[in-house]
Amino acid sequence: MTFSPETSSTPKPLHYGALRLPSRYSLSPLAGFTNLPFRRVVRELGGLGLATTDLVSARGLLEGSQKSFQLVESCEEDRPFAVQLFGDDPAVMRDASRLVEARGVDSIDINMGCPVHRITAGGAGSAMMCRTDATLALVRTVVEAVRVPVTVKMRLGWDDTQITAPFFAREFEKIGVAAIAIHGRTREQGFSGHVKRPGIRQVVEAVENIPVIGNGDIRTVEDAARMFEETGCQGISIGRGALANPWIFRQLAQWETTGTYDPPGNFDDRLALMQRQLRFLLEQVGESRAVTSFRKMGHWYLKAMRVRADLRNEFQIAKSWVEIEASIARIAEAGPMHGSRTGILPEMHVAVPSGPNERW
Repeated sequence: MTFSPETSSTPKPLHYGALRLPSRYSLSPLAGFTNLPFRRVVRELGGLGLATTDLVSARGLLEGSQKSFQLVESCEEDRPFAVQLFGDDPAVMRDASRLVEARGVDSIDINMGCPVHRITAGGAGSAMMCRTDATLALVRTVVEAVRVPVTVKMRLGWDDTQITAPFFAREFEKIGVAAIAIHGRTREQGFSGHVKRPGIRQVVEAVENIPVIGNGDIRTVEDAARMFEETGCQGISIGRGALANPWIFRQLAQWETTGTYDPPGNFDDRLALMQRQLRFLLEQVGESRAVTSFRKMGHWYLKAMRVRADLRNEFQIAKSWVEIEASIARIAEAGPMHGSRTGILPEMHVAVPSGPNERW
């Protein structure tokens, strides 16, 4: 496939402070998905500049939560990587930032974008965009507490009457934040409608030197090209688009250097990738938890592979590693419902939460 790379020819290297990233393309934090096994398989495919953990409770880390510590697990191959923290208490965020810095994290990301009610109700996530002084004080506290680069992920604002992202971006740069990632929707929008690229451009224009990373509705190389062209952002972060197509970072790196890119993985490629991720998960959490915790991720793999509904269900209800392997063997034998196992599969879009944010 070809697509003009004019908007990204001879790009400047992307730096978060002193940290130079291998590419301009990052894996977004995505609750329940961007765990260590998924980060590892995406990195092996190539093209990834930075991967970030699921959002992690700063308080949970300080209280010794096993779940929180599992979310920040990493390995030598998982570099560079960032931990995304959420919380509304400056002291708690400071101490959690120092904790993950001591564990060898390359960068710390402050979550100001999560729209989910259980996060915003406590004053964290998108709710931080409604409190100017308190938010600036919290971010300054974190920046001054650690030596690694600190970034912020946020939305355009709480709603269309409160578009505060340009203001915060300008003030964060003064404080010493190394980069801003901006999802081009308000909290009120949730994941509905379309990303507002002009709003992202306003954030780009609000800062002087730090990079702004565009995020939202990036499913293809063409989407990335539009994001660069219409916003002027220096990098792109991809979440659900990477679930549907883990090869997208490699495609973007190919497009940027050659103007062409290979198609995403076929049925056999995806099956092999799924098995590799499963084995990484088995190493990390053991058989019992691996079998149950992979069901959500397995659903998207098998949907993308166009596996028959009865075989998908069999995989979902497997209760042991033996049952998982038997299910995979039957899936491999059956192949996709439509097309060939080595041909290009139809595009798949990963569903987003629907309904009012308060019900998520």
